[in-house]
Amino acid sequence: MKRKLLAAVAVVALSFTTGAAGATTAAGWWDRPKPPQPGTVVPALPAGQANPMIASGVGIGANTPIYKTSGLGPSALNAGAPAGSEAAYIDTVVFPGGTLPAGVTITEAQGINALRRIGENLEAAGLSYEDVYTMRVFLQNPAGAATADFAGWNRAYRQYFANTDLTTGKFVPVPLGTATPAKPFYVNKSRPSRFALEIENLPVNGWLVEVEVDAAYPQR
Repeated sequence: MKRKLLAAVAVVALSFTTGAAGATTAAGWWDRPKPPQPGTVVPALPAGQANPMIASGVGIGANTPIYKTSGLGPSALNAGAPAGSEAAYIDTVVFPGGTLPAGVTITEAQGINALRRIGENLEAAGLSYEDVYTMRVFLQNPAGAATADFAGWNRAYRQYFANTDLTTGKFVPVPLGTATPAKPFYVNKSRPSRFALEIENLPVNGWLVEVEVDAAYPQR
């Protein structure tokens, strides 16, 4: 009976490490990266890039308190533009009078507006842009355009996220429209995982951008 039990254990152990032809199928599983520690968030960043735009994924440790925003779009801050128009959602704090500098697109301007709203939402919850670990973005085509303005959105995004050099820790200049790249609005090493989709219609007339994020409360 004892010999039969030992033989069965040997067969089970063998099945974890070899296939039908004896090739290793599960070898090395003990070398895989360990899960993030409880209460921590660990981004998986693309290798060989000093300033990647987004993480390829993110690991969330057990018992990590998280916060999820609703989908937020730009606020109608430009009283000089018709209500419900795309121009109504230009942030006049950033662009006085609603006038856009050379090369700044309406999607870029709305993206900056929406991300400022995200920052206010996070601050009210005791968080900041640095605590964001994943982001979902929905873009609508500007009037008369055949596609969404992903390039304009990405410029807006870089003003608040993924704008430091991972090797030096210094900020990487970001262009506003076609202007000479300059210091970002918010220097931030955070590189959340992200998707950005072009959709037909957003829920508010005039919106071209809607964003929602997940953030993790930092360890105290």
